[in-house]
Amino acid sequence: MAYLSFVTLLWAFSFSFIGVYLAGQVDAYFMVLTRTALALLVFLPFLRLRQLKPRLALGLMAIGAIQLGFMYLFYYHSFLLLTVPEVLIFTIFTPLYVTLFHDLLSARFHRRYLLTAGLAVLGAAVIRFDHLTSDFLIGFLVVQGANLCFAAGQVGYKRLLAQQTAELPQHQIFACFFVGAALVALVAWLLLGTPRYPTSSLQWGLLLWLGAGASGLGYFLWNKGATRVNAGVLAIMNNALIPAGLLVNLLIWNQSADLLRLSIGGGLILGSLLLNEQQSKRT
Repeated sequence: MAYLSFVTLLWAFSFSFIGVYLAGQVDAYFMVLTRTALALLVFLPFLRLRQLKPRLALGLMAIGAIQLGFMYLFYYHSFLLLTVPEVLIFTIFTPLYVTLFHDLLSARFHRRYLLTAGLAVLGAAVIRFDHLTSDFLIGFLVVQGANLCFAAGQVGYKRLLAQQTAELPQHQIFACFFVGAALVALVAWLLLGTPRYPTSSLQWGLLLWLGAGASGLGYFLWNKGATRVNAGVLAIMNNALIPAGLLVNLLIWNQSADLLRLSIGGGLILGSLLLNEQQSKRT
């Protein structure tokens, strides 16, 4: 779980960086293409094609296309429709999607995972279920598209790696993940992109960090962490991003947040994690 916790802190800054400095100022398709291309460049030197089976390579590319490529297309457009806190609150359903995808692929129903994920959703709802704008329905649906892609990719990656008989270091095959994402981003940019590029060194610097750091290192460690925990913990950790993201938004950009709600909601998310661990030990 250390990988997931580290990436939660890493990604906590991304919401505000995008919402404050990039959304509406730089073309969303260009941002998606830049992030996925930079992440690919980080892992391309580690790729070992001789050790890679075609089925595994294609599976990783498909997962990358869904979890990162299509997810980013939804995600970046959500910032044009919603505020940063609204984007955060609308991600509360991701844990439920993770558990449902896991159960669907496993052909069985795990009430324990659904219970703990539901508790995590309740905790996230307590934190920010207020001050929503009146015109947020479309934004809500866009965020749900991102949530579904992100959840499907995590579960798919976890299952794909579990089915491999050969022990391959994940950093030597992860470039395929970004190849799939970059292909989706490239097609989207060519068809739908507009000539709105970064105009300051700050924006270029943020894109560099978001691509190499948050996307490259972040997605590798997150998916690697997903292979080392059960579906319940994975679902819960998805909602740990909400209090972390709001806390960063509060401390750095001075956005108003109810500290009592933040504390109660964070406590519920932590409680759901502890409950899942306790039930896992019993079973």
